[in-house]
Amino acid sequence: MALLINRRSALALGATAVLVALAGCGPDATGGGGSAAGTTAAADPAVVSLSVADGATDVSPARPLQATVTGGSITDVTVTDAAGAPVQGTLSEVPAAEAAPAASSSAPASSAASSSGAPSGEAAAGTTSLWTPAAPLAYGTSYTVTATAQNADGASSDASGSFTTVAPASVTTPSIGPLDGTTVGVGMPIRVFFDQPVTNKAEVERNLVVTSSTPTDGRWSWMSDTEVHFRPSTYWPADTQVTLDANLYGVDLGDGVWGEKDRTVSFTVGEKHVSVADAGTHTLTVYSGDQVVQTYPMSAGSNANPTRNGAHVVLEKFADITMDSSTFGLAVDAPGGYRTDVQYATRISNNGEFVHAAPWSVGQQGSSNVSHGCINLSTDRAQWFYQFSQPGDVVEVVNSIGPTLSRADGDIYDWAIPWDQWVAGSALG
Repeated sequence: MALLINRRSALALGATAVLVALAGCGPDATGGGGSAAGTTAAADPAVVSLSVADGATDVSPARPLQATVTGGSITDVTVTDAAGAPVQGTLSEVPAAEAAPAASSSAPASSAASSSGAPSGEAAAGTTSLWTPAAPLAYGTSYTVTATAQNADGASSDASGSFTTVAPASVTTPSIGPLDGTTVGVGMPIRVFFDQPVTNKAEVERNLVVTSSTPTDGRWSWMSDTEVHFRPSTYWPADTQVTLDANLYGVDLGDGVWGEKDRTVSFTVGEKHVSVADAGTHTLTVYSGDQVVQTYPMSAGSNANPTRNGAHVVLEKFADITMDSSTFGLAVDAPGGYRTDVQYATRISNNGEFVHAAPWSVGQQGSSNVSHGCINLSTDRAQWFYQFSQPGDVVEVVNSIGPTLSRADGDIYDWAIPWDQWVAGSALG
C-alpha cells in the first residue's frame, strides 16, 4: 500500500510539472522567449528490503533482523509478537560489508529497477539498519517486523513480514572450565563440555569467541562429540586475562538440539610454573618463570607401572588423601594393588598420577623409580611443591619408559598432541 501512495504522489507531481511547463510557453517577464525554469522531478520512491522472508519458519531467534533501503533512509523498525504486543529494541546502522542479503522488499524487483535505473538486487548496496532486541527473542514464537523509510521528498515506504522462530526438540547449556574469576597456570586449556553430542561443530566453534589481553594463536580442537578444548600452540603467556564468550543461544547444535543461553567466562593466567620430572636422572626441576627455583631428587613410576611421558597439567590438590589403586582399575588385593594415606598430593592426571609425599621411598628418591606411576618426594619437598602449585601448572615428564600421555589418561592430555594434529581437530579447518 505504501508503494501505491508513492506512485500516486509521483503522478501528481508529474502533472504539476506539465502545468508549469505549459504556463511557461509565452515570453518571459523581460519579453524574451525561453523555457520554464525551476521545475523539479519527483524523487524515486524508497525501496525497503528485509533480511527475513515473509512466512519464514524455523528461524533462529538470534538471527539479525536487518532492513535495507535504496533511495532513502530507514526511519523506524517495529517488531510485534503474535499477540500484537511490541517488542522493545534499538536501531543502528550496519556497515555495507556486514549486511545480510535481503529476503523481502517493499516493491517487485522490476519496479525497483525501473524506478532507480539500477539492476534488481542492487538494493543490497543501499543503507542497512540492524534492529537489536532488548531481550532475546523466544524460541517457538511468531513475530511481525515492519521497516519504514522515507525518500528525498519525505514520502514513506515500508516492508513488512512475519516469521516464526524454531521450536527445538531440546536445549542445552555447556559446562565450561576454567571457572569464571579463577586464576590458573599456563597449561590450562579452555574446556567446553556438552551433555548431548554436537553434530554442527563448525557453527558451534564460530560462536565460541576467545579474547585475551596478550594475543595468541589459539585454536579449538574437538576431543569428542561432546567436548571441545582451546589452547595456543605453546603455553599461555603468563599474566594474561582471557575471556570466552559462548554465544550459543539460538545456535543449532544439530539433531534438534539448540543452545539454551549465552555464557561468558573470564579467568586469569597467572605466573608461569613449569616443572620437568626426569625419570632418567630421577630429578624434579621446578621453574618459576625462566628461573630454576628447586631441584629435588624424586622417584617416578617403576618398570611395571611407569609414569606417562609428556606435559601433565595440575588439576587439583589434597593436603591429605587416601590413594586406592581400584580407582584406576587395579584391585587393592591384586598384585601391585594398594590403599594408603598420603600427604601433600598434587594431581597431574586422571589416571592416578600425583606429585606427593612418599617417606617410604626416600631411600630410592634420586636413584631409582619405584612408584606406581606417581612422582615421589620427601614430605617437606612435597609440601613445598603443594604450596607452590596452582591448577593449570605444567609438569613435563621426560625419559620414562612408559607411553605418552593420551586420551586414556583423562581430561587433559592436550599438550601431548602435536600442533598440526591439534589444528586438524577443528571443524573450521
